[in-house]
Amino acid sequence: MTEPHRFALRIFWEDTDAGGIVYYANYLRFLERGRSEMVRGAGIDQAAMYNLEGVMLPVRRCEIDYLKPAQLDDEVEVHTRLRKIGGASMDLDQDIYRRADILVRAKVRLACVGWNGKPERVPETVRDALTGLIEPMEELGN
Repeated sequence: MTEPHRFALRIFWEDTDAGGIVYYANYLRFLERGRSEMVRGAGIDQAAMYNLEGVMLPVRRCEIDYLKPAQLDDEVEVHTRLRKIGGASMDLDQDIYRRADILVRAKVRLACVGWNGKPERVPETVRDALTGLIEPMEELGN
């Protein structure tokens, strides 16, 4: 099993509601940061990808389960696993942990789109950089 990409962050006041609990929509920001750092760590400059190759990777679909709340001053870690690179999309699993506790589980599909907003093939440079990070799907029944 491939190790997930890990991105650590601390919960600040700006991330919480009046009760000091992370506001649910802010988890999307944390997940985005985890994905962006995984891509950056693979040597992909997303601004250059957009400016030179004319493509970007916006979220097309996101399914999230909120299991436990994070609170002010918690240290959390976003774990990102790349599951599949398709012709014009990528599937990822992302979990947010506080130590051993899973707080959030997400399944994310990114689309590869051009300047005009229409689907484009994932560039070979991106595919080559990320292929080594693909986590094989677990077989049913295991």
